[in-house]
Amino acid sequence: MKRSRLLLLFALMLAALLSVAPPSVAQGGSKERAAVKSAQLDLNSASKADLMALPGIGEADAAKIIASRPFKRKDELVTRKIIPDATYDKIKDQIIAKQPKK
Repeated sequence: MKRSRLLLLFALMLAALLSVAPPSVAQGGSKERAAVKSAQLDLNSASKADLMALPGIGEADAAKIIASRPFKRKDELVTRKIIPDATYDKIKDQIIAKQPKK
């Protein structure tokens, strides 16, 4: 009798633990998306060192990006042939091209 009560208690505790979702899951991951969005690197103001920290961007690519500023859209890196498509695919979620406020 004691064993069945213990198993029932254990099952209830396990069910309770599994039903509690972390806040990011309960909110659809919006906190993670906000963190990623705020962590995006602005192509129009990033330093050479910051650009070189992106995957696939070396010293020469960083220099080309800086020399080609300003950017209206981040995909101009490819359309203006500054970096290849494969490199852009690696960094597109990590960059943004902010426009100056008027």
